[in-house]
Amino acid sequence: MEENFDVVIIGAGISGLNAAYRLKSEFPNLRYTIVEARDNLGGTWDLFKYPGIRSDSDLFTFGFAWHPWESDNPIAHGPSIVKYLNNAAEHHGIKKHIKFQHRMLGADWSSTDNSWSVSVEHEGKTKSISGQFLVFGTGYYDYNMPLQTEIPGIEQFQGQVIHPQFWPENLDYSDKKIVIIGSGATAITLLPNLAEKAKHVTMLQRSPTYILSLPNRASSWLRYILPTSLNRRLQRVRYLYSTRWFFLFCQAFPNFSRWLLGRGISRQLPKHIPYDPHFKPSYNPWDQRLCVCPDGDFFKSLHTGRADIKTDTISQVTSSGIELNSGTKLDADIIVTATGLRLQLAGGTSLAVDGTPLSFGDKYAWHGMMLQDLPNAAFLLGYVNASWTLGADATSQFVCRLLKTMQERGVKAAVPRLNPVTDQGLQPRRLLSLNSTYVLKAENSFPRSADRGPWVSRDNYFDDLKFAKNGSLVGLEFSGEKKGM
Repeated sequence: MEENFDVVIIGAGISGLNAAYRLKSEFPNLRYTIVEARDNLGGTWDLFKYPGIRSDSDLFTFGFAWHPWESDNPIAHGPSIVKYLNNAAEHHGIKKHIKFQHRMLGADWSSTDNSWSVSVEHEGKTKSISGQFLVFGTGYYDYNMPLQTEIPGIEQFQGQVIHPQFWPENLDYSDKKIVIIGSGATAITLLPNLAEKAKHVTMLQRSPTYILSLPNRASSWLRYILPTSLNRRLQRVRYLYSTRWFFLFCQAFPNFSRWLLGRGISRQLPKHIPYDPHFKPSYNPWDQRLCVCPDGDFFKSLHTGRADIKTDTISQVTSSGIELNSGTKLDADIIVTATGLRLQLAGGTSLAVDGTPLSFGDKYAWHGMMLQDLPNAAFLLGYVNASWTLGADATSQFVCRLLKTMQERGVKAAVPRLNPVTDQGLQPRRLLSLNSTYVLKAENSFPRSADRGPWVSRDNYFDDLKFAKNGSLVGLEFSGEKKGM
C-alpha cells in the first residue's frame, strides 16, 4: 500500500533536518517524512570518516538558528557535528519522521493527480511513496563515486591508494610515508592530522589555494554578563556579518586581499618553506573557496619536520612512490587522492514529469531553488561563500511561504516557467559561481542560472531571507484546483 504525505524530504542531512523543522513549525498538522538512504542521519558528516574531518564554516552559522551550537569552538569535527544533529532531531521530534535505509530511486510527477510518486528501495524491495511536494536535502555531492582524476601510472603503485571519501576503517598509518595529492580543504585537513602518527606526510599540489588561519575559540566578555541564549544569538549575528563583510572586501579589493592573506600565511611558515610558489595562488580570493585552518594547525605541522609541501606536476607513479616533472622523487607507503568530489543533483536519482525524464543540464534554476518546468519541487542548496545551511534555510523558509500561498490561492501545483517575451536571450551562467575543477567538470550536468530575472544565482543570505518572506513570485505558474491540505 502506497504511503501518502503532504511533503517528502529527501535526505536526513543538515539541510533535510532544517527543512523538517521549518515545515512542522509553520504547519503543525503537515504530514511529512524524510527519506534517508543510510542507516543514520547526518549526511556528509556521517559518511566521511577520514582523520580530522571537520567543517570549514563556523558552527554558529552552519548550525541551526533554532537549535544553537553550544560549544565555543566555531570549527567542529565531524563526530561532534553528527552528535549535534542527532540531539537537534531528537529534541524537536524530527527523528521519528525519518525513514532510514530508504534509498530514493526516482520520482515521477503526475499532472493528472497533481502529486509525486517517489520510488524507494528498502531491504531489497521497491515501494512507492506519494507526496504533493518534494524537498531535496541531498546536497550536491555524489556519495558513491568521487571525482575521477587521471594520475599516470597509479596502477603500478604497490602501496595503498585511498580516496578520503572512502577512508578504510581502523587504517593504521603509524610510521608510514604518505603523499596527499590535492590542495583543497580535505588535503589541508588531512596533513596535520596524519602527521601526528605518520613518519612523514607530503601534500603534493599542482597549484596552491588560499588558506585562512582562524582561532578556534569564540571568546567574548559578553558571555559573562548576558544570558547564554542571548550570547549565542549574538555570536551567530556577529559571524553572519563578519563572513559577509570579508567576502565583499575580497571582491572589492582583490589585490589588497591577496597581499593581506599572503602576509598572514608568510608569518606562519617555517624558514625552509617559501611562500612562492607553494602559497601564491594564480586566482583572486573567492574565485575558488577559501580553506579554513583552525588555530593554524596546518602551518604548525610544517614546523614539526614530519610534514612538507610540494608544488609540482606528476610525471608518473611508480611501485614505491611518485616521480615529479621536476625530477624529484617522493617515496610513499600510502597515496591519498584528495583530488575532489563529484557533483550531482538530487542524489543522482531520475526525475520525470508525466513520464518524460527531466535533464538538469537543460534547465534554468529559479532563484537557485526550483527548476524550470519541474512542479512542486525545491532544492536546498547552500552558498559557496558562506555557511551552507544559510542558503538551505532561506530556501526552506521560502517553501513554507509558497505552500501557504498555494493554500490561499486554492491551487495544487507551482512550476517555474520561462517567459517567452521577457526571458528571450538569457545568457547562461554557472549555478555555482566558482572556477574550481570540480565545479567546471559538473557544468553540463547541472542546472544553469542566467544574467537576469528570477534566474540569477544567489549568494547573499540577507537578500535571500528577505525574498523568502516577501519576494515576488514572478516566473511561477500556478495550476490545479485545490480542495485542502
